[in-house]
Amino acid sequence: MNIFRRLFNVFSNDLAIDLGTANTLVYLRGRGIILSEPSVVAVSRKDGHNGKIMAVGSEAKKMLGSTPAGVEAIRPMKDGVIADFEITQSMLRHFIRQTHYRRLFRPRMIVAVPSGITQVEKKAVREAAEQAGASEVYLIEEPMAAAIGAGLPITEPAANMIVDIGGGTTEVAIISLAGVVYSRSVRVAGDKMNEAIAQYIRKKYNLHIGERTAENIKHEIGTAYPSDQVDTVEVKGRHSVSSLPMAVAIDSEEIRKAIKEQLDTIINTVKSALEKIPPELAADIVTRGIVLTGGGALLRRLDVLLREETHLPIIIADDPLKAVAIGSGKALENLDILKEIAIR
Repeated sequence: MNIFRRLFNVFSNDLAIDLGTANTLVYLRGRGIILSEPSVVAVSRKDGHNGKIMAVGSEAKKMLGSTPAGVEAIRPMKDGVIADFEITQSMLRHFIRQTHYRRLFRPRMIVAVPSGITQVEKKAVREAAEQAGASEVYLIEEPMAAAIGAGLPITEPAANMIVDIGGGTTEVAIISLAGVVYSRSVRVAGDKMNEAIAQYIRKKYNLHIGERTAENIKHEIGTAYPSDQVDTVEVKGRHSVSSLPMAVAIDSEEIRKAIKEQLDTIINTVKSALEKIPPELAADIVTRGIVLTGGGALLRRLDVLLREETHLPIIIADDPLKAVAIGSGKALENLDILKEIAIR
């Protein structure tokens, strides 16, 4: 290792970033995950301050659906890709400033991206990271990062199947010998479930609720498979006829029915992957099962539903929310692996 590289390692900390639709996580080489924040930015639209960043992350998320006049809360990532380039760049720069304290050298960055993104979308991610302060940018596919983060033996000559359910996309992949044998990305995941819950409550109860409320309902009583225990939660919102605030009681069976369409899409994507793999690899999956990662893996009884539909073992990763960030970070720590799995 030459003197310059030694100095680089001393004075610059490389970063791995899970740039998600719902949340952004940052892994600092040598230290692990040091930041986890919602991918939300509050922007001023007032005269003289148009475009000024008012808040980023948790503080901005609190403003979703409740911003004062002249302030807009924006989610710059949509369906796993950049929807607003300038706001994404500002958000990344903010997070990097929070984590990258030693700045004699610009950091190298790994950014995890959905497996189905286009060349144009890849270019947008690279440019956003570079303009936010990266010296070099590597892209890796989210399911590969999730598999590494879940501790799967990706370099072995055997199949590992991963289902990563995030905010904007569900990634289904089969990995062997550090390569992706099959992958498919569908833009149906947590956000679409939240929208379905809000739509169900609006249609059945004439009650308008916000994005944060729908997400909270999913977390509190959402379930993917029927259970003997039916949970109930009080939901508050605005009545669409009287325009007055009101509250109704919603149970977990209603929420299960509300998100059935999204769950069916995920199940069909998994089944499609199983139908297309070589017989030898199929045998590995019968033994090893399917590993679930991402925030969607925490939906209650999702593992039961998938087990019923596929008749295969279903394993939820130890830390599903952080699997992509941890896997990206492990790739950052091992440049030989990174060179094998990085995408162009």
